[in-house]
Amino acid sequence: MHAVLAGAGVGGLTAAAALSARGVRVTLVEREPALLEAGAGVQLSPNAVRVLRGLGLGDGLSAVAFAPEAAEVRDAATGRVLLSTALGEAAVARWGAPYLTVHRADLQQLLAETLAARGVIPRLGVAAAGLEQGAEGMRLILSDGGAIEGDIAVGCDGLRSAVRAALWGEGAPRYSGQIAWRALVPAERLLEGLIPPKVCVWLGPGRHFVHYPVRGGRLVNFVGAVERGRPGDESWTDRGDPAEALADFRGWPAPVLALLEAADEVWRWPLFERASLPAWRQGRVSLLGDAAHPMAPFLAQGAAMAIEDAEALARHLSAARRPDAGLAAYESERRPRTTRVQQLSARNAQLFHMPAPAARLAYRAARALDAAAGEASRLDWLYGWGR
Repeated sequence: MHAVLAGAGVGGLTAAAALSARGVRVTLVEREPALLEAGAGVQLSPNAVRVLRGLGLGDGLSAVAFAPEAAEVRDAATGRVLLSTALGEAAVARWGAPYLTVHRADLQQLLAETLAARGVIPRLGVAAAGLEQGAEGMRLILSDGGAIEGDIAVGCDGLRSAVRAALWGEGAPRYSGQIAWRALVPAERLLEGLIPPKVCVWLGPGRHFVHYPVRGGRLVNFVGAVERGRPGDESWTDRGDPAEALADFRGWPAPVLALLEAADEVWRWPLFERASLPAWRQGRVSLLGDAAHPMAPFLAQGAAMAIEDAEALARHLSAARRPDAGLAAYESERRPRTTRVQQLSARNAQLFHMPAPAARLAYRAARALDAAAGEASRLDWLYGWGR
């Protein structure tokens, strides 16, 4: 089987690795001229780490990632811990794999090296521009005027997926009402002990702030989301004004302000969303990751869902007698789970920005659930996937 993948982000690279590991020939194209991502960390919960370990990335991840001790949700006004989830060895014991934080560029590099060892080299600087399908295969039309023939095609090309548009029409994404500031700060610039070895989420009315170490603790990644009436320029890699970012969190706790003040540059990321599709697949073409199910980044599962998609796609295609049947089985498995994660991510977007009394009540309920059913049991369905 020959699979043609459009988009070499985390989802596309993982799909290429998972497919090639099962003997599928892969051609991977990417619109950007390079794979590196500017200033972006990513959280890899155990459900994602298990897949990556299965693809042979375990040692590489251990070398570049950070294993936080816990994930804490705090009230920015008081500093009070609203909810704490033990990670580290507790995550391994409960879910069979660690919870890791990693620089996105490091993860992409590990995946690219895995592919290179199998002879799969992404074709950079060329994008999907259209599709043609027949009874025995398909052709992905490229932005440079060329085309690639294959048995199946999968759009891994993100929120503004050209493959999605070719299947279901263009359709503009909706602005979510929030923008995010993000940056990476060298840990050596920060007061020792100020930033704990944890994933920390600070909540306040109309905004929240997340930070965690990456690259073995040498860098600290942060994302601060703020409600805005208008999105401004839309881009994943637009530089923002550090003074504006700092002003959005004036008066917040010392770790938040220290990170904002220590950042040489910040990236301004308007958050957009899309309505659910009637289906992901048409014939021999389907979607994966944000192209299929874009979600708010407030459950830290966007990358994890794409990684899970990749494993499921490879598993179903290798087991099916016909490529279209494999794609149908892949979608049948994945849609209910990704829809649930989308919904919970959207709920967190509201919960994170509630007035303090309402947020405290919501997290009190989560603590009560843990006390009744076992610590972090509320996450078993999510982090325990694939065990």
